[in-house]
Amino acid sequence: MPVDLEWTPQPAQAGTYRAEFSWTGDAGTAVAIASALRGWDHLRFEITEEPTASTEGARFSSTPGLGIFHAVTGLHGDIMIPEDRLKAAVVKAALGDTTVLIEIDKLLGKPWDDELETFRHAGEGAPVRWLHQVV
Repeated sequence: MPVDLEWTPQPAQAGTYRAEFSWTGDAGTAVAIASALRGWDHLRFEITEEPTASTEGARFSSTPGLGIFHAVTGLHGDIMIPEDRLKAAVVKAALGDTTVLIEIDKLLGKPWDDELETFRHAGEGAPVRWLHQVV
């Protein structure tokens, strides 16, 4: 279905615009939206799909410099990190390439949150419609 976004100037970066849109759709819609937006240059976005009684939720964040981040979220919005990804982070740190803290931060999406935070605050006062529901 076509979407009509209300674009407003983004004060966090001159010459850019922002839009927010709440949606309702089938479980898995967030990944389709993130995939469609993924290839756009200079685009920053966040997509949240709320969990249901039968499905986990999802969070997608993307920035031009970092690429796309995806996390599965539980019933209360917590990021759920698979055991194998935690093990890989510990091994990578043990090899001396990084630290466990840096790797856990990446698994939680902290670099994306840090970069996007400025843009979130710049949007305060922008029109928002909150209708996060997956059917």
